[in-house]
Amino acid sequence: MPLRPSHYPFSAIVGCDTEPLDDLGLALVLASVSPEIGGVLVRGEKGTAKSTAVRALASLLPPVEVHRGDRFSVDPADPAQESPDGPFPSDTAVESRPVRLVELPVGATEDRVLGSLHLEQALTHGQVAYEPGLLARSHRGLLYVDEVNLLHDHLVDLLLDAAATGRVTVERDGFSVEHAARFLLIGTMNPEEGELRPQLLDRFGLTVEVSAPSDPAARVEVVRRRMAYDSDAVAFTQRYGQAEKALAERIAAARDTVRHVRLSHAALLKIAQVCAAFEVDGLRADIVTARTALAHAAWEGRTSVTRADIRRAALLALPHRRRRKPFDAPGIDEELLDRVLGDEEPPPDDPEPPGGSDDPAPGEDGAADTDGSEEGPSQAPDTGHGEPDASPAPPRGPEDSREPEASQEPEESRETEADGTEPRPTTGTTVRASTPYRPRAFTVRGTGAGADGRRSRAIGTRGRRIGAEPPGRGSGGSLHLGETVKAAASRPHGGGRVGLLPRDLRVAVREGQESNLVLFCVDASGSMAARKRMGEVKTAILSLLLDAYRRRDKVGLVTFRGTRAELVLPPTRSVDTAAARLDALPAGGRTPLAEGLLEAARVLRRERLRDPRQRPLLVLVTDGRATGGRGSVGRSLEAADHVAGLGVATVVVDGESGPLRLGLAADLALRLGADHIPVSEVSADALGDAVRERAA
Repeated sequence: MPLRPSHYPFSAIVGCDTEPLDDLGLALVLASVSPEIGGVLVRGEKGTAKSTAVRALASLLPPVEVHRGDRFSVDPADPAQESPDGPFPSDTAVESRPVRLVELPVGATEDRVLGSLHLEQALTHGQVAYEPGLLARSHRGLLYVDEVNLLHDHLVDLLLDAAATGRVTVERDGFSVEHAARFLLIGTMNPEEGELRPQLLDRFGLTVEVSAPSDPAARVEVVRRRMAYDSDAVAFTQRYGQAEKALAERIAAARDTVRHVRLSHAALLKIAQVCAAFEVDGLRADIVTARTALAHAAWEGRTSVTRADIRRAALLALPHRRRRKPFDAPGIDEELLDRVLGDEEPPPDDPEPPGGSDDPAPGEDGAADTDGSEEGPSQAPDTGHGEPDASPAPPRGPEDSREPEASQEPEESRETEADGTEPRPTTGTTVRASTPYRPRAFTVRGTGAGADGRRSRAIGTRGRRIGAEPPGRGSGGSLHLGETVKAAASRPHGGGRVGLLPRDLRVAVREGQESNLVLFCVDASGSMAARKRMGEVKTAILSLLLDAYRRRDKVGLVTFRGTRAELVLPPTRSVDTAAARLDALPAGGRTPLAEGLLEAARVLRRERLRDPRQRPLLVLVTDGRATGGRGSVGRSLEAADHVAGLGVATVVVDGESGPLRLGLAADLALRLGADHIPVSEVSADALGDAVRERAA
């Protein structure tokens, strides 16, 4: 009986079975044709066949030849490659094996990735031997990281070094090893789970955004094929056998052809104009776009690069390199791309440009517009976060931030101040944040044990080694060989050879940094709806979101207005989603303070169940009024007692203003056991200072 196939056929994936291929299929194929492109990052929601396509790709690649018994898979035909297992005798057999697909788990240890001491050899024979890691195993193959955006920073550093140099150097535990590590890096991620570290993002040559098809017929076909595969995988795979074979042969032919494809000077100049028009950072974008265009031409069976090759290459190689800030929207302007490319094909053979005639006139195709007009490439869409389109304006103070045309609060969104009358029906108003600033780092007091990050002090799996302890006590550290041997030697052993017992094992205790959860609970009622005040609050939250992006924190937002509270931003590391939802946040209506506090408490309890180690900080922005119905004041005090019982560090930012002040927010802070910050300090900078001072 035939064995069940280990993967779903690549050519059976909807979108990878058509001509031309969809973006996902094409990006994977082009990176396989020319591994020098630098790999592929696949971004998309859950259930969009990201992992399925990656696992199916390995079977399409030509096999590699290796020395028999070589654990490092060096190329026998390349004398420059040396294996730590070598040198090999001249009569060593050379064998052919399939390309390996090595999966790097997000929770892998550094020892597993780099390699480590072979414990069996060390303990039984007293020999120092090296056990290769995942990077050694992936040489000349595929290295796949699912949920790459959740990869710990210390593993990201290892990948960056290997991707930059193509080699791995290991100096530890009494041995020194250096070996080649050239692999096709493929990562998949769900943007809602958080963004990718910029340095690693730039190492991916191509990026693809995938989503579930909206066409019902396409969705039906996906379900039909998957059910057929699950019912009889062998028969289903055989049905696509010819298509898989043809696709593998086409990839092999393109690999042979790509080195002979011509990239004319005019085509290279056009690539440079495209990269300059989209204001990408550095020159890696130009190199990757050129290599992708060559691979696309070889894939299409052409011997020279055309306009179509450059266009497809730019759509895959540039989107993630344009994102200079976390709040920038992904993607590129295809209309601008077409204007820069023009309608004419680049001449196939022109080693020298004819007197600069290839240079576009200013404003002709968008490549040289610098006057800030609507057609210029530097004219970016308004993101609503104060990102200037041309020259940045100087920072504005709190007095300058009000907008003359909308400086007054709408009549229908005001609450009565202190006369106790019921407010009129309200209509929400929306205020956008101004340019976010970079706040100074703040930390949560004490030593935690949360996930690796760059925020607060914690005992974790990385950082400086401060001791050792038996395994299973929660540190999760790697084996501490010295302390293990010391524990074994301290036992009576009768003067003979020291024997190692399970109770002698010791793991390293390390002090590093953790990520935290900052939960904002914001009063968005009529009394807080003044444009200046809400703008400052939103700017502060966006600034802390930007800081959280860099430091791997999670940030959430609860708002309350009208008659209810709402979790408008579930705890997340996705700053794109956060920015969009904050911009759309309306203000106006009554003040259901109790509902806001109870919703914040529900979020904190739920997050504590999900990750008991993650320490939160609650930032409550309110004037202390409670106008959400009968008994609202008493219910608010009860809700405050409930939040105080959670033991969460809390800051109350007092939003009360005007000559008549009731001091309700100060009383609420006392009830919560929180720090109280008066409204005079609620500017964008002051709100960030309040959070940092309380958490320090």
